[in-house]
Amino acid sequence: MKKIINDPNQVVQDMVKGIAAAYPDSLKHLPETTVLARKQKSAANKVGLVSGGGSGHEPAHAGYIGEGMLDAAVSGEVFTSPTPDQVFEAIKAVDNGAGVFLVIKNYTGDVLNFEMAAELAEAEGISVEHVVVNDDVAVEDSSFTSGRRGIAGTVFVHKIAGAKAEAGGTLEEVKAVAEKVVANVRSMGMALTSGTVPAAGKPGFQLEDNEMEIGIGIHGEPGIERKPITTADEIAEELTNKILADIDYANGDEVAVMINGLGATPEMELYILNTKVQELLADKNIQVYKTFVGEYMTSLEMAGCSVTLLKLDDELKELLDAPSQAPAFKM
Repeated sequence: MKKIINDPNQVVQDMVKGIAAAYPDSLKHLPETTVLARKQKSAANKVGLVSGGGSGHEPAHAGYIGEGMLDAAVSGEVFTSPTPDQVFEAIKAVDNGAGVFLVIKNYTGDVLNFEMAAELAEAEGISVEHVVVNDDVAVEDSSFTSGRRGIAGTVFVHKIAGAKAEAGGTLEEVKAVAEKVVANVRSMGMALTSGTVPAAGKPGFQLEDNEMEIGIGIHGEPGIERKPITTADEIAEELTNKILADIDYANGDEVAVMINGLGATPEMELYILNTKVQELLADKNIQVYKTFVGEYMTSLEMAGCSVTLLKLDDELKELLDAPSQAPAFKM
């Protein structure tokens, strides 16, 4: 294992300190926790937004803290849910009297621990609502989930729910728009290589030099097929067509596109993939409103990518276009 770390068992704590040090004017680290939050607490009566999950997916989730997106993010150990007490600290830190909204990816540990933290907060008089993101069309169940997994589409939930909260939306309104995103966002990924969890010291799985896995999860969960690697165009077709088959699109519908790298894929390759995705959508008269290409939800140094489509209406377009000061999603 070759990694630029100190102690394999302290990577999360060291990372959180480093993120706070990189953005001292906008982020703060809550002492004795793995919680990062906005340095300046949001205005009174603004709904607070909290997300998080296992580390190893950077810039998710701390990179999305900032005006227009999250108020705080909680980092668990690598590929491991944060504990309820850590999530509870984040909820308390961002509560301004209007309630707190949790964005949870559909992994069993995340759902259980975030919901437990919500119960603790409600016992102290804090109103809490949440949404569970399940955008991965590849598989219905995995070693980490019951139902579909939450992957890169979560970033669109952060952006749009965050914009709604920033605009003064109530807790119920923030929840409603987050649920609208979840209902209209779909993703699918593939991998060429595995990532290596520092504490484990070896890759999570093995692929031969000529193999790829279609539908793999962001923790290395099995996909739907392992087969010989094909061209970028064929990969784009397989991922995009599976998404298009999962949700109804009318002639002329508008979408936001995210071509997401998983940690070790050059942007060159992501842009090559994007060319074919755009062609496929144009052929079906699906209008691309906005495209995002880069690393938004990674899996350590896994080589691979995911494609995400978000079907838009006027409300979602307005909120997607709203300003964001989050380090990983400035607009």
